[in-house]
Amino acid sequence: MKLDSYWLDTAPPLQAVADAPVQGRVDVAVIGGGFTGLSAALALARRGASVAVLDAGRIGGGASGRNGGQVNTGVAQDFASLVAQVGVERARACYLAYASAVDTVERLIREEGIDCDYLPSGKLKLASKPRHFEYLAKTAEIIYREVDQDIELIGRDRIRDEVQSDSFHGGLLQRHGGQMHMGRFAVGLANAAVRHGATLHEHAPVSAISRNGGGYRIVSERGELDAKQVFVATGPSRHGPFGWYRRRLAPVGSFIVVTEPLAPATLARLLPNRRAYTTTRLMHNYFRITPDSRLLFGGRARFSASEQPSDARSGRILQRGLAAMFPELATARIDYCWGGLVDMTVDRLPRAGQHDGIYFSMGYSGHGTQMSTHMGQVMANVIEGRGDANPWRDLPWPAIPGHTGKPWFLPIVGTYYRIKDIFY
Repeated sequence: MKLDSYWLDTAPPLQAVADAPVQGRVDVAVIGGGFTGLSAALALARRGASVAVLDAGRIGGGASGRNGGQVNTGVAQDFASLVAQVGVERARACYLAYASAVDTVERLIREEGIDCDYLPSGKLKLASKPRHFEYLAKTAEIIYREVDQDIELIGRDRIRDEVQSDSFHGGLLQRHGGQMHMGRFAVGLANAAVRHGATLHEHAPVSAISRNGGGYRIVSERGELDAKQVFVATGPSRHGPFGWYRRRLAPVGSFIVVTEPLAPATLARLLPNRRAYTTTRLMHNYFRITPDSRLLFGGRARFSASEQPSDARSGRILQRGLAAMFPELATARIDYCWGGLVDMTVDRLPRAGQHDGIYFSMGYSGHGTQMSTHMGQVMANVIEGRGDANPWRDLPWPAIPGHTGKPWFLPIVGTYYRIKDIFY
């Protein structure tokens, strides 16, 4: 079993990374080489701007290369709850922003010819308890009435046509969305950005950003760079002068296992429609079939950071969950196990805009694959002066009380979620 991301391990090599030191002057310096930063670099370079992307590690090696591989519409939290929280108009705008994000991913794949095994099969949210299905039915009614009619409520009498498991009591199908190979998409996006003129630097953690005349000086371990504008796209970065952002994000670990290749007939019986799946528990699971016929199975597992040997312990928890959901896979070999950090905001809505003159976009809260790609494109518009393009521009973002960057409260939250899952 490899304690490594399946997406990163099976991605083609990236040939477009600069070997030269970080130096010179550019129009925009992008801090972070995940989907947000790469998408922004691509959009800006397409318009003739000079762009340098600096990543503390491997391009696409953070959350962008360590997630569940789902590209779905729908907000991070339950839509009915969001309506109650922010009102119908704001909730509708949030939902439509995520629908637009799916469109952005699909558009970039087409325009740049990115080979990433994209499959537009939609998402099925599975009710883990009878009362969960009752709530899904109410949510589906509101979604259908207010924002999206391309959905379907699937009752318990039909749910086994979708998932051959006794674990579920129905589900809500949202058809707009799909899944892809995250590593291949990251490489394709990076190559496209370079093809249009951007420069990418790996293993270049930023240690300082300071004002320099009419722009900024960026100091990294691989050199220094001057830029007219800076765009921070790092998520819950542990590196560099980003304490203001760290105090507003809770980096929650999410963990994934991937099985050995399984018989196509087995997968066709268990999951005949090859959708992206997620369950309704607070300590929820998500799963899908990979392009080479493996089952990817993920979830919170444990409220801890992602690091060895924590990933292995979380992997054993996920393996037990997989066996409970699909007993015939109880003996399937696990080939990959890894973890990653989800940059959670308190309300689970993204944040984007400017702080002290520096642009930023982050806080995708577990729904970042599509939104990060979309917000890279959006923030390119914002940097060029179109502030109204940002759907999250007027959301307040106070610091999390008592949070200085290290999430000491995660074990408490995890215990609360486990207890609530028993009674909810």
